[in-house]
Amino acid sequence: MIEQQLIEARKASRQLLSLSTERTNEILVATADALVAATDDIIRANALDLSRMDPADPKYDRLKLTPERIAGIAADMRNVATLPSPRRELDRRVRPNGLVITRVAVPFGVIGVIYEARPNVTADVFSLCFKSGNACVLKGGHDADDSNRAIIAVIHSVLERNGISPAVATLLPATREATDELLAARGFVDLIIPRGSRRLIDSVREKSRVPVIETGAGVCHCYVDASADIAMARDIVNNAKTRRVSVCNALDCVIVNSALLGSLEAICEPLAASKVVVHADERSYDALSGRYPAELLVRATEEDFGTEYLSYAMAVKTVDNLDEALDHIARYGLGHSESVVTADEEVKQRFATEVDAACVYTNAPTSWTDGAQFGLGAEIGISTQKMHARGPMALAELMTYKWIITGNGQTRS
Repeated sequence: MIEQQLIEARKASRQLLSLSTERTNEILVATADALVAATDDIIRANALDLSRMDPADPKYDRLKLTPERIAGIAADMRNVATLPSPRRELDRRVRPNGLVITRVAVPFGVIGVIYEARPNVTADVFSLCFKSGNACVLKGGHDADDSNRAIIAVIHSVLERNGISPAVATLLPATREATDELLAARGFVDLIIPRGSRRLIDSVREKSRVPVIETGAGVCHCYVDASADIAMARDIVNNAKTRRVSVCNALDCVIVNSALLGSLEAICEPLAASKVVVHADERSYDALSGRYPAELLVRATEEDFGTEYLSYAMAVKTVDNLDEALDHIARYGLGHSESVVTADEEVKQRFATEVDAACVYTNAPTSWTDGAQFGLGAEIGISTQKMHARGPMALAELMTYKWIITGNGQTRS
């Protein structure tokens, strides 16, 4: 059954190559409208998923759909429809013998995406893949299966009304067997993008016979330099940590310069209102003891550094200078998003230059790492690797290229 679905997706991908940009945009807008119209049905399906998850689970928030969130999903899809097509000429040259050689951006063909309890990904991936001319094969988690199926049913209804094969947006069963078949689908699927926890990404990378672009997992740091504005640092740390704790751009570790230990209480003060548990190293623990709620303050262990918490918890590391901060990030970071709060121009420059991450921030929180916030419309994930794509993967990153050579009978001696 799954092999046949993959065959149909490959076949359907060719249909997208002849679809005009105008028609593509019309179908995306129609799909966005249909999602809003089906809000009640989607909410009912989502309620079934939510009933199977503990509300205290950090994943509960990212699983939950509301009328406002569905409207936001639809707005992102409409936004994607307004973006320029990524299918364009990249380079053109005419050789002395008259050959015209062009390099053009083209879709990969079929993109498989494996993701967890994030039903919004179903719509986001469809919109980006459809706009870029790729068919998508979706493998969602069992936690969000009812929600995913409700969303894909809406997408399929619009595609069928417009004469497009629904196989261009294929949702596989939420089983481990389906994952294994997708990862072995060389020849049917051109690219796999896992979106989720580090455990999921590691598993996909180790098992896949299809090329993989890793996205999602991130241990995000914020270095508060000795020259930092304390009020700015407080707001940046609080926003990065508490805006949404279950997403990959959430803050996991504050690195504080020892010159600011006397101000660490002020920097951490807003976190207490959200009941953030602070795993503090020895010096920061002493600075916060008696000044941060005792029930929320614990002594850090080595395992606390390098942990992607995805919850109301974070680590604090004390350093004496920028070099120590850079060393800590190099050791524990995963190349996702890193931030510095500083008024020192040399620190800004060195941090931006020497930190090896997809997104590096100066005096801004890591919570901004998002394709829509970067003006890319939406994203299929945040790539943490260096081959092909890095950072938010949007339309341009879902393309490869080919060479087209036009001649007039030239032969080579």
